[in-house]
Amino acid sequence: MNVGFARPKVTDLVFHLFARPLHPELFHVHADTEIWQNRYHALIQICDAGHLVTFRSQDQTISELTATRSQPLPQRKRLVEKRLSGSRDESVRFGSGIGYHVSFQLEQLEPDVFLNFHEELLLDCARADVAHRFPAGNRLAPAPLSLVKTDIWPHSLLIHTFHTFPESCAIIKTQSLFEI
Repeated sequence: MNVGFARPKVTDLVFHLFARPLHPELFHVHADTEIWQNRYHALIQICDAGHLVTFRSQDQTISELTATRSQPLPQRKRLVEKRLSGSRDESVRFGSGIGYHVSFQLEQLEPDVFLNFHEELLLDCARADVAHRFPAGNRLAPAPLSLVKTDIWPHSLLIHTFHTFPESCAIIKTQSLFEI
């Protein structure tokens, strides 16, 4: 275990989708925000390995999560479990009529390109809906970042997340659309 890193290794990360809420005691939440609309409610949380989105509409709850492979998670109502590598797209239509679409990718960058992108994300933190800067692994390395931006409409929610992993010059990006 690396002392000083708040983030797990990027190679250990998995993207999950559940048709149920997840227990909050399973995660260490660093920052969060809530979105309330007439037809839905969303809780967006930044955790050690990335994020947890809990989306509720009518009697349906959908949970999107980035976590480590070793994270204890329920098996019941797990719809997607994909290792975070390369780029992937997933879509699910729920019986309640909710449509869910996600694109997620892991980008490994050259160190100078990573530092430039990281600096741009630092500036974006001021305009983000929720952001968190983790402690740096050492005094010379940039601090890992997570930030979330949303586009909110009465019948849909679009969520963009960015998570940096400076020790491996990696960035995880997700774009999730919830439609009612």
